[in-house]
Amino acid sequence: MRFRQVHLDFHTSEHIEDIGKKFDKKQFQTALKKGHINSITLFSKCHHGWAYHPSKANEIHPHLDFDLLGAQIQAAHEIGVKTPIYLSAGLDEKMAHRHPEWLVRNLDESTTWAKDFTEPGYHKMCMSSPYLDYLVKQIEEVCKNYDADGIFLDIAGVQPCYCQNCIAEREELGLNPYDENDVLKHAETVYKRYAEKTRAAVDKYKPNLPLFHNGGHIRQGRRDLVNYNTHLELESLPTGGWGYDHFPFSARYCQGLGVDYLGMTGKFHGSWGEFGGFKHPNALRFEVALAAANGAKCSVGDQLSPSGEMDMVTYDLIGSAYSELEEKEEWLDNVESVADIAIISPEAYVGDLSTGQMTKVDDSGSGVCRIMLEGKYLFDVIDFESDLSKYKVIILPDVIRADIDFAKRLREFCDCGGKVLATGKSALYENSNEFCLNLGAEWIKENPYKPDYFRPLEKIKDMGDTGYIMYGNGEKIRCIGNELGIRENPYFNRTRAHFCSHQHTPNSCEYGGTGMTEGKDGIYIAWNIFADYAQSGELHLKQMAIFALDRLLDTAKTLKTNLPAQGIVTLMKQNDRLICHLLYASPVKRGNGIEVIEDIVPIYNVELAIKTDKKINKVYLAPQKEDIDFTYENGYISVKLDKIECHQMVVFE
Repeated sequence: MRFRQVHLDFHTSEHIEDIGKKFDKKQFQTALKKGHINSITLFSKCHHGWAYHPSKANEIHPHLDFDLLGAQIQAAHEIGVKTPIYLSAGLDEKMAHRHPEWLVRNLDESTTWAKDFTEPGYHKMCMSSPYLDYLVKQIEEVCKNYDADGIFLDIAGVQPCYCQNCIAEREELGLNPYDENDVLKHAETVYKRYAEKTRAAVDKYKPNLPLFHNGGHIRQGRRDLVNYNTHLELESLPTGGWGYDHFPFSARYCQGLGVDYLGMTGKFHGSWGEFGGFKHPNALRFEVALAAANGAKCSVGDQLSPSGEMDMVTYDLIGSAYSELEEKEEWLDNVESVADIAIISPEAYVGDLSTGQMTKVDDSGSGVCRIMLEGKYLFDVIDFESDLSKYKVIILPDVIRADIDFAKRLREFCDCGGKVLATGKSALYENSNEFCLNLGAEWIKENPYKPDYFRPLEKIKDMGDTGYIMYGNGEKIRCIGNELGIRENPYFNRTRAHFCSHQHTPNSCEYGGTGMTEGKDGIYIAWNIFADYAQSGELHLKQMAIFALDRLLDTAKTLKTNLPAQGIVTLMKQNDRLICHLLYASPVKRGNGIEVIEDIVPIYNVELAIKTDKKINKVYLAPQKEDIDFTYENGYISVKLDKIECHQMVVFE
């Protein structure tokens, strides 16, 4: 799988003429070279339903009079650029109008994506209808006729549906066609059939050709869905709705699945389908570097003009990022993450069966990820099938109750020296309100006050001896271990009859029970602090988590740095090398809340220390290959970096 890819969207209406008239092989090749690109995903079929090549299984776009796909493949292969081929699986507007009975229907008979045909937009196709066989023939045709380097099927996922095809099939299977659980169970069956038929279509002419089904998000905890793919393409356009927190959290999960994967961003200021929109070159430099720092290859989304002419400004922009990436590839391939901490994914615990489209990280996941990044911890995101033994601390964020099997695994982990940080209802048994671990706490009931206050009893950085507002849901507990902090009640809950001041009731300083406890297995915090941090971003929530994690890790923390809060650090192992990635950029909010990176401010005098039992003979900057001085003390290799500008790798050999 190659590092420097482009995903070349080409969703083109039948109402536009002269399709591909300005395509020129030399101009196409010049753009790819200018962009430092070595793989480009090209279109066989778009969301509008048209083919961009002669077709018996489909219809060529009515205003295209030559084989555009074939010409693009030939031009790319001539200069050593790979060409995966794209087919829109879930959307086909041509067939939506011709066969509305093939569309996904909601319970009220409305359609998905566009709710009906009175508004502009696409309508999702149902894979339990005859549409699936229509799609399969298109895949077979492409694999038979073209030298594809892979197949990318878009808008694919487990999709609950109430169309007449689905209702009839559920009745045949003895399922209740309107029961929510039966609908989801059937949706799983439909997706499995789709995945098997499309894989067979590829293998008929191109056995083992790479194949990816894109649903806008890799569902955490659904390894069965992951296994339908040969690799993963993690769609995550920060300005397109995903935000800058999505990719790091999702990447830390994907890297642990043992498959090749890439991070997909876009060249757009906003998102897909934006013609004439460009993000700042510094934003793309940072996003490409962020993929590299997480062990991922990279793909940048673009959209080809209907004329077929490549936009050179776009490829100047992409080239500014990919030229840097090209120099770094020696230190990026075949790496594995080094992590002290594993986060059990809230999505793996509470997610429903449906994959939907562009699922976002939930608040508990987003909040814990943000604290890990800002606190400069080395972490992975795992599910319930993951090996716990390689980690020092397991975080159970807010909602992770334990069944008998998982409780046993957690106890074994703690018995071998591991520690757990649990918050909210985490670490309670699935079917009772007893803790499955000794965290120094006994559950009483859900706390009746919201919000209330936390007062630390131990010294916590940047927190004093006062009550700190806690907006999130809380649990009333009894301390049976070491009490690290307490809960204080407000005078009353804010209601119509009782309220005080502008927002919430002040602290009465009345003792409301314990708030943070410690037992032999770890630490428990009695609020949903991670979801709360995602929603409110209050400093004391982060400081509570950092205090707990530093106490649990103690002297076992692998990495220390003074990189500022907005910086990102990862540590990768590559054979006998350790490679530390340090990044710094600061997104700002523009317009209606879109996150934008424009200025990249250099950071000076960055201190970095790595704990390792391996003998380190050499430390140098990459890709500069510039040796730097290091010291060794108390098990840590320490270096000082004069300057970091966007992204710097430090290699320990």
